[in-house]
Amino acid sequence: MNRDNGGVASGANLPALRSHNAALVLDLLRTAGEGGISRLELAERTGLTPQAVSKITARLRAEGLAAEAGRRASTGGKPATVLRLVPAAAHAIGLHLDRDELTAVLLDLAGTRVAAHRVPLDLGAGADAVLAVVAEEVAALTALTAMTTLTTGRGAPTGAYPAPASPRASTSAPASASDAAPASIAAASPASVAAPASIAAASPASVAAPASIAASAATSEAAPASVSVSAPAVGPASAPAADPASASVPGAVLGVGVAMPGPLDHRTGTPGRVTGFPEWDGFPLREELARRLGLPVVLDKDTNAAALGLALRPDAPDSFAYVHLGTGLGAGLVLGGAVLRGGRTGAGELGHQTVQLDGPPCDCGGRGCLEVLCLTALAHGDRAEAARILGTGAANLVRLLDIDRVLLGGRAVLADPEAYARGAREVLAGLGLSADVGVAVAPYAVTEGAAQLILAPIFGK
Repeated sequence: MNRDNGGVASGANLPALRSHNAALVLDLLRTAGEGGISRLELAERTGLTPQAVSKITARLRAEGLAAEAGRRASTGGKPATVLRLVPAAAHAIGLHLDRDELTAVLLDLAGTRVAAHRVPLDLGAGADAVLAVVAEEVAALTALTAMTTLTTGRGAPTGAYPAPASPRASTSAPASASDAAPASIAAASPASVAAPASIAAASPASVAAPASIAASAATSEAAPASVSVSAPAVGPASAPAADPASASVPGAVLGVGVAMPGPLDHRTGTPGRVTGFPEWDGFPLREELARRLGLPVVLDKDTNAAALGLALRPDAPDSFAYVHLGTGLGAGLVLGGAVLRGGRTGAGELGHQTVQLDGPPCDCGGRGCLEVLCLTALAHGDRAEAARILGTGAANLVRLLDIDRVLLGGRAVLADPEAYARGAREVLAGLGLSADVGVAVAPYAVTEGAAQLILAPIFGK
């Protein structure tokens, strides 16, 4: 991106950069919120000509992605028409495949959570069983998008989607306490949903557009290229994205972002030897999910997904580490506003740093890893010791990366946020390190970050 317009990304009036320009406009519409933004302001902040802005916004309005939000008071001339993003125009699904449960969320185009759901999951039950659960959850969320659009018109939360058809125990987490779950929703076929053309056009040129969903299952099975934050994709694109259908459907599901424990290869969409579940090594998860769901799929580590979601927040620091303690221990690293994945998505494997040479064996094959020590402390009910070990890992990251902010998260941390934050701060203070330690209190940090794997490229992120 160009940053020569007072720090604001500037556009280019060249046909080849139409997608870049559309992403700039979409991002400004998103950040403007309900108050909206005028075409003149869009032109000033992007550096595009008023004519270019008019063409882009006309296309966005025609496809239902933007709408009028009123008029600004006149200062002597004709009152300016204000435009806003239509959040319900499109959605993304985020999934967190943890070792013992699956969490699914539905985000609208503005990144607002519409619904969330958790069900038990055994990651060791085999690929077919796991993918069957995933397909069921995605079908329910996809069906909800149609009802949300019809009942609210703007993507307002309508509640958790209906319970799965199978008798598995599950918990629903609506976007707000007052949201009532619908009685029944007919399952929709994800492959039949087409995304608006401008969303596909708005994706960075180096990334296969996640919103280019084919109208037929045969052409929609190709998974998109890997996606990174504020950086081009590092992996080769998969099969070219199919042209969107001529008639776009309001509320279309653009794709599915999947987060799971590492190691994995974000570029190829394949897990590695997941600690405790080596049978996933080399399984073509992204490809198989895309085939079954009929939707584009992006796969990344759970820690990277959480870091991405946190980095997209308006108040996010430029560089920080997200340290996750749940069924495992890992880190997501953000440096200069971009998620650091490494050449093989191996960056952030904090849990397998050896800190005790003669320590207990770890499932990764090493001994004395941070993860095995921390999980052992938790198993013994020693939360203070677990916090101290977590703080040791955080201190290593601060020293290695010279960062000023560490965010703690994950199921174990959220069970007692203050205890973990206090323990980590004490370790850093004892070492003379001044980095700030906080807690990412959002219970869906990983899952919403997974959905952002789909949404972020649309806005040029």
